[in-house]
Amino acid sequence: MASASSPLDTVVLTIAQSLSAVERTFYKLPGSAIIERYVRSSHQNDPGRTFLELIIFFLVVRTLLQSRTRADSNNAKNFIEFTEKEIDELVEDWVPEPLSRPLDDVEAAELAAVPVVAGPNGPHPTLVNTGKPAINLASLNFTGLANNEHIKQRALEAMRKYGVGSCGPTGFYGNFDVHIQCEKDIAEFLDTESAILYWQGFSTISSVIPAFCKRGDIIVVDRAVTLSVQKGMEISRSTIRWYDHNDLHSLEEVLQSVEKERRKRKGPLTRRFIITEGIFERDGTMTDLPKLIELKQKYKYRLILDESFSFGSVGRTGRGLTELYNVKASKVDMLVGSCAIGLCATGGFCAGSKNVVEHQRINAPAYVFSASMPPLLAVSASEGINVLRDTPSLLTRLQDNIRAARALLDQVECISIPSHRASPIIHIYLRNTTDAPVFDIEREERLLQEVVEEAMAQGVMITKAKRVRGLEISEARPSIRLAMSSALSKSDTEKAVHVLVKILKRKFR
Repeated sequence: MASASSPLDTVVLTIAQSLSAVERTFYKLPGSAIIERYVRSSHQNDPGRTFLELIIFFLVVRTLLQSRTRADSNNAKNFIEFTEKEIDELVEDWVPEPLSRPLDDVEAAELAAVPVVAGPNGPHPTLVNTGKPAINLASLNFTGLANNEHIKQRALEAMRKYGVGSCGPTGFYGNFDVHIQCEKDIAEFLDTESAILYWQGFSTISSVIPAFCKRGDIIVVDRAVTLSVQKGMEISRSTIRWYDHNDLHSLEEVLQSVEKERRKRKGPLTRRFIITEGIFERDGTMTDLPKLIELKQKYKYRLILDESFSFGSVGRTGRGLTELYNVKASKVDMLVGSCAIGLCATGGFCAGSKNVVEHQRINAPAYVFSASMPPLLAVSASEGINVLRDTPSLLTRLQDNIRAARALLDQVECISIPSHRASPIIHIYLRNTTDAPVFDIEREERLLQEVVEEAMAQGVMITKAKRVRGLEISEARPSIRLAMSSALSKSDTEKAVHVLVKILKRKFR
């Protein structure tokens, strides 16, 4: 027995000595202790994961050691040898695929009909194709800040001092004193603890959402939110629950069902968010903010409110829905707005508590990885806030123009208007001739485009609501979108809308 086990003992001893030598060598390597802790923790929590990681490791090593390009004697049969002539012929015959599909006839016609403005844009821009000024109901210039001479002068001074661009992300070397001042101005204007600036308007809300919402969190959201909100939710990988558009009764039912499901499966409490818009870009409807806050407090949710179209356009001084409904801004966890729309500058912002803002500075993709706002536009945004604060008559004039336009449009029987009566964007739908709930997108797009082109020929700039079909959760109904502005007089507004009314009555009577 002793002689039989002796060779086996020798083999075991040799293996043990080899493993001991490998172990000593491993612990001499930098970072070996970290790897050891990771393996021990991983194996303890999930032994199957350790086995899977070993398999993947060996597959990666095997793949790296394989030769995939050299035509050596062993794998030469996998390669085809071409002559120089054959190579030249293949190169000549190769045609690259187009980056995008060709435009169809309708798209080409719409693109050709896009107006070209000569000189600066404004309430009365000159059109190249007619050579005459037109009344502008297409540009998002609600309070006329885009034409404010004082703001232009301050922007020029900032450009001479700081240059045109910031040349870097905020976290590196793109942060200027004017950016910090602009954030302070926004926070003070909205009466919040702090605010953070983003360089691009679309990426503001789509970056704020994934900064807070992660996998396993629950987002309850309106079905009609804009594409940027939808992209932010997609990036977050959170669990999404939809409620009917601007229907807070439907919202409460969804909140109740979420809680019932959690109790039924005895799941843990997770972070929960309600996301909606102040004034909806899709149709101009307005959310009932006091009722929304009541529901979010009752069911213990955080509220992310996108005020891209309500900031700078509603309320006595343009502070948005919180001012319109006399609600404290602190009751909204995250106020998201657009400097591009509300202040005629660029980019966007998120206002809220100091913790909410500071968290975004290291977790929001668009803030961390994008260049900061050009300093001259940060100055423009700050000056725009000063104008809104000091000149509330701009908002009064804007609402007067909205009421004047709605009074004329309400007389037209062939259209319907879903927009709130205080909304500076007015969407116009063609009234259905049948009781069918569906609408013909192609037909309505074509008819509305004819209205737009005819109005343009008569000196009124209007536009259809632009959509990228096929990207949104639900297709928006085609509409004409009017953008009211306090830069226009009441008589100019009535004149332009009267032209539109005559066209609608003639075409769809």
